Amino acid sequence: MNARSFGRFIFETVILIVLAFILAQGIKTFLIEPYLIPSGSMIPTIELRDRVLADKLSFWVGSRPKRGDIVVLDDPTDEFPQLIKRVIAIGGDTLDLRDGKVYLNDEILDEPYTYGKPTYPLGGVTFPLEVPYDSVFVMGDNRTNSADGRVFGITPLSSVNGRGFWTYWPITRFGVLR
Repeated sequence: MNARSFGRFIFETVILIVLAFILAQGIKTFLIEPYLIPSGSMIPTIELRDRVLADKLSFWVGSRPKRGDIVVLDDPTDEFPQLIKRVIAIGGDTLDLRDGKVYLNDEILDEPYTYGKPTYPLGGVTFPLEVPYDSVFVMGDNRTNSADGRVFGITPLSSVNGRGFWTYWPITRFGVLR
Protein backbone atom coordinates (compact mmCIF):
# COMPACT_ATOMS: atom_id res chain seq x y z
CA MET A 1 0.00 0.00 0.00
CA ASN A 2 1.51 3.31 -1.03
CA ALA A 3 1.26 6.56 0.95
CA ARG A 4 -1.54 7.94 -1.27
CA SER A 5 -3.79 4.86 -0.86
CA PHE A 6 -3.04 4.71 2.89
CA GLY A 7 -4.07 8.38 3.22
CA ARG A 8 -7.29 7.65 1.33
CA PHE A 9 -7.95 4.64 3.58
CA ILE A 10 -7.53 6.79 6.73
CA PHE A 11 -9.76 9.55 5.28
CA GLU A 12 -12.53 7.08 4.34
CA THR A 13 -12.33 5.39 7.75
CA VAL A 14 -12.68 8.75 9.56
CA ILE A 15 -15.66 9.68 7.34
CA LEU A 16 -17.35 6.33 8.07
CA ILE A 17 -16.83 6.73 11.83
CA VAL A 18 -18.27 10.25 11.76
CA LEU A 19 -21.27 9.12 9.69
CA ALA A 20 -21.89 6.16 12.02
CA PHE A 21 -21.83 8.52 15.02
CA ILE A 22 -24.26 10.94 13.35
CA LEU A 23 -26.57 8.07 12.39
CA ALA A 24 -26.50 6.65 15.95
CA GLN A 25 -27.31 10.06 17.43
CA GLY A 26 -30.16 10.52 14.97
CA ILE A 27 -31.62 7.13 15.88
CA LYS A 28 -31.32 7.92 19.60
CA THR A 29 -32.86 11.38 19.22
CA PHE A 30 -35.76 10.57 16.90
CA LEU A 31 -36.43 6.79 16.81
CA ILE A 32 -35.39 4.58 19.73
CA GLU A 33 -33.53 5.40 22.93
CA PRO A 34 -32.17 3.07 25.60
CA TYR A 35 -32.92 3.83 29.25
CA LEU A 36 -31.48 2.55 32.52
CA ILE A 37 -34.24 2.15 35.12
CA PRO A 38 -33.23 4.20 38.20
CA SER A 39 -35.82 3.05 40.75
CA GLY A 40 -38.03 0.17 41.82
CA SER A 41 -41.31 1.95 41.11
CA MET A 42 -42.25 -0.41 38.27
CA ILE A 43 -41.36 -3.71 40.00
CA PRO A 44 -42.11 -6.45 39.00
CA THR A 45 -42.85 -5.28 35.43
CA ILE A 46 -39.44 -3.60 35.25
CA GLU A 47 -36.77 -4.32 37.85
CA LEU A 48 -34.28 -1.84 39.28
CA ARG A 49 -31.32 -1.39 36.88
CA ASP A 50 -33.10 -3.06 33.94
CA ARG A 51 -32.36 -1.51 30.57
CA VAL A 52 -35.28 -0.84 28.27
CA LEU A 53 -35.82 0.60 24.81
CA ALA A 54 -38.35 3.36 24.21
CA ASP A 55 -40.00 4.22 20.90
CA LYS A 56 -39.76 7.97 20.32
CA LEU A 57 -40.89 8.06 16.70
CA SER A 58 -44.58 7.44 17.35
CA PHE A 59 -44.82 10.57 19.52
CA TRP A 60 -42.86 12.60 16.96
CA VAL A 61 -45.45 11.74 14.28
CA GLY A 62 -48.44 12.62 16.45
CA SER A 63 -49.40 9.41 18.25
CA ARG A 64 -50.58 9.95 21.80
CA PRO A 65 -50.06 7.73 24.84
CA LYS A 66 -52.86 5.26 25.57
CA ARG A 67 -54.10 3.88 28.87
CA GLY A 68 -51.77 1.08 29.94
CA ASP A 69 -48.75 2.32 27.96
CA ILE A 70 -45.42 2.35 29.75
CA VAL A 71 -43.89 5.75 29.05
CA VAL A 72 -40.65 7.60 29.66
CA LEU A 73 -41.18 11.13 30.96
CA ASP A 74 -39.20 14.05 32.29
CA ASP A 75 -38.95 13.82 36.08
CA PRO A 76 -40.88 16.80 37.49
CA THR A 77 -39.08 16.38 40.84
CA ASP A 78 -35.62 16.55 39.19
CA GLU A 79 -34.41 13.57 41.24
CA PHE A 80 -33.72 11.61 38.04
CA PRO A 81 -33.34 12.79 34.43
CA GLN A 82 -36.32 10.65 33.38
CA LEU A 83 -38.89 8.37 34.94
CA ILE A 84 -40.69 5.36 33.52
CA LYS A 85 -44.32 4.89 34.56
CA ARG A 86 -47.60 3.43 33.33
CA VAL A 87 -50.30 5.68 31.84
CA ILE A 88 -53.41 5.25 33.99
CA ALA A 89 -55.59 8.03 32.60
CA ILE A 90 -55.59 10.15 29.45
CA GLY A 91 -57.11 13.52 28.60
CA GLY A 92 -60.81 13.70 29.46
CA ASP A 93 -60.69 10.86 32.00
CA THR A 94 -61.80 11.28 35.60
CA LEU A 95 -59.59 9.45 38.09
CA ASP A 96 -60.37 8.64 41.70
CA LEU A 97 -58.68 6.57 44.40
CA ARG A 98 -61.03 4.98 46.96
CA ASP A 99 -60.52 2.13 49.41
CA GLY A 100 -57.17 1.20 47.84
CA LYS A 101 -58.64 0.90 44.33
CA VAL A 102 -58.31 3.03 41.20
CA TYR A 103 -61.54 4.26 39.66
CA LEU A 104 -61.39 5.42 36.06
CA ASN A 105 -64.53 7.21 34.86
CA ASP A 106 -66.41 5.73 37.88
CA GLU A 107 -65.42 2.11 37.15
CA ILE A 108 -62.81 0.08 39.03
CA LEU A 109 -59.72 -0.22 36.85
CA ASP A 110 -58.47 -3.78 36.27
CA GLU A 111 -54.75 -3.64 37.04
CA PRO A 112 -53.16 -7.11 36.99
CA TYR A 113 -49.68 -5.52 36.82
CA THR A 114 -50.00 -4.31 40.46
CA TYR A 115 -50.38 -7.89 41.75
CA GLY A 116 -53.12 -6.80 44.13
CA LYS A 117 -51.16 -4.03 45.86
CA PRO A 118 -53.47 -1.25 47.04
CA THR A 119 -53.37 2.25 45.61
CA TYR A 120 -53.74 5.09 48.07
CA PRO A 121 -53.33 8.87 47.64
CA LEU A 122 -49.90 10.09 48.70
CA GLY A 123 -50.89 13.60 49.72
CA GLY A 124 -49.63 15.49 46.71
CA VAL A 125 -52.84 15.44 44.66
CA THR A 126 -56.52 15.76 45.52
CA PHE A 127 -58.88 13.13 44.10
CA PRO A 128 -61.08 12.84 42.16
CA LEU A 129 -59.37 14.71 39.35
CA GLU A 130 -60.05 15.25 35.67
CA VAL A 131 -57.11 14.89 33.31
CA PRO A 132 -56.79 17.78 30.83
CA TYR A 133 -56.76 16.84 27.12
CA ASP A 134 -53.09 17.77 26.71
CA SER A 135 -51.95 15.53 29.59
CA VAL A 136 -51.82 12.04 31.09
CA PHE A 137 -51.79 10.68 34.62
CA VAL A 138 -49.08 8.10 35.38
CA MET A 139 -48.36 5.71 38.23
CA GLY A 140 -45.75 3.07 38.94
CA ASP A 141 -46.82 -0.57 39.05
CA ASN A 142 -45.22 -0.93 42.49
CA ARG A 143 -47.95 1.19 44.09
CA THR A 144 -46.70 0.95 47.65
CA ASN A 145 -43.24 2.23 46.63
CA SER A 146 -43.67 4.71 43.78
CA ALA A 147 -43.38 8.49 43.72
CA ASP A 148 -45.67 9.05 40.75
CA GLY A 149 -48.62 11.16 39.65
CA ARG A 150 -50.05 10.89 43.14
CA VAL A 151 -47.09 13.03 44.25
CA PHE A 152 -46.35 15.27 41.24
CA GLY A 153 -49.76 15.40 39.59
CA ILE A 154 -50.69 15.42 35.96
CA THR A 155 -48.02 15.01 33.28
CA PRO A 156 -48.25 17.26 30.20
CA LEU A 157 -47.86 15.39 26.89
CA SER A 158 -44.87 17.63 26.15
CA SER A 159 -43.01 15.88 29.02
CA VAL A 160 -43.61 12.38 27.62
CA ASN A 161 -40.52 11.33 25.64
CA GLY A 162 -41.25 7.81 24.50
CA ARG A 163 -43.13 4.54 24.90
CA GLY A 164 -41.21 1.72 26.58
CA PHE A 165 -41.52 -1.45 24.54
CA TRP A 166 -38.60 -3.83 25.16
CA THR A 167 -36.31 -4.95 27.97
CA TYR A 168 -32.87 -5.77 26.57
CA TRP A 169 -30.81 -6.21 29.75
CA PRO A 170 -30.33 -8.31 31.75
CA ILE A 171 -30.61 -11.04 29.16
CA THR A 172 -32.79 -13.14 31.50
CA ARG A 173 -35.49 -10.44 31.23
CA PHE A 174 -35.08 -9.94 27.46
CA GLY A 175 -38.48 -9.34 25.86
CA VAL A 176 -41.56 -7.21 25.30
CA LEU A 177 -42.77 -4.88 28.07
CA ARG A 178 -46.40 -5.36 29.06
